[in-house]
Amino acid sequence: MLAAGVGGILLLVLLGLVVVLVIVAIALVLVYNRLVQLKVRIDNAWAQIDVQLKRRYDLIPNLVETVKGYAKHEKGTLEDVTKYRAALMTGSPGERAKANDMLTGALKSLFAVAENYPQLKANENFKALQDELAGTENKISYVRMAYNDTVMEYNTAIMTFPNNLIAGMLGFKATQFFQTEEAQRDAVQVKF
Repeated sequence: MLAAGVGGILLLVLLGLVVVLVIVAIALVLVYNRLVQLKVRIDNAWAQIDVQLKRRYDLIPNLVETVKGYAKHEKGTLEDVTKYRAALMTGSPGERAKANDMLTGALKSLFAVAENYPQLKANENFKALQDELAGTENKISYVRMAYNDTVMEYNTAIMTFPNNLIAGMLGFKATQFFQTEEAQRDAVQVKF
């Protein structure tokens, strides 16, 4: 009789362990799936930034060619725009963010130079390109915010308990935000 009682207790303990293991397994699967979903959202958000950077990349040669005809002696500004444009499409997200910042500064300088050329400012191609570029800049800003929001959500998820235990075991690491350098936040100084 004692053996039957011990056997029953062992069966209950074993059953309890199985239930606990099933609950732990379900929790692991749920946390893992959530982290994977967030990582995929980050990839998607970066792809959206990439689309807008490509759009900007494609607009810039037309803008530069339009300005060249009017501002031949502004060679340095045009060269900067071309150089930063080339860097925009290669490298890590951090490197591309830096190239984006540099290109933004160069474009501000280019538009400031254009202020000195009334014929250029009146040129319909220039106006259309300037408007198109401004729209693209707004889209870049929007998708950049969406990317950073997703990165924040992901980074928070992998740093909070108990996700941090699972994320650490499975190799999930924090992702960088798409940041603007401090120097790029200042107004552009154009010197002639």
